[in-house]
Amino acid sequence: MTREEIVRGLAEILNEVADVEPADVAEDKSFTEDLDVDSLAMVEVIVSMEERFGVRLPEEELKELRMVADLVTRVEKQL
Repeated sequence: MTREEIVRGLAEILNEVADVEPADVAEDKSFTEDLDVDSLAMVEVIVSMEERFGVRLPEEELKELRMVADLVTRVEKQL
């Protein structure tokens, strides 16, 4: 699976969970500052990413996920 496919999947999840336009999702975007994703929505995004891609994202690492690229890299490493 490519990074682009992971970003596309994340964009779909962000659209469903936080009403973020898929076209706005890019690796250089911040979840909170650029996409207005709050912490509660972020938990839903993480759970959906784990289910969709069959990965496990350790809870202690979740605070480090500030940018779209951070989450994409974590998922990519586990695939």
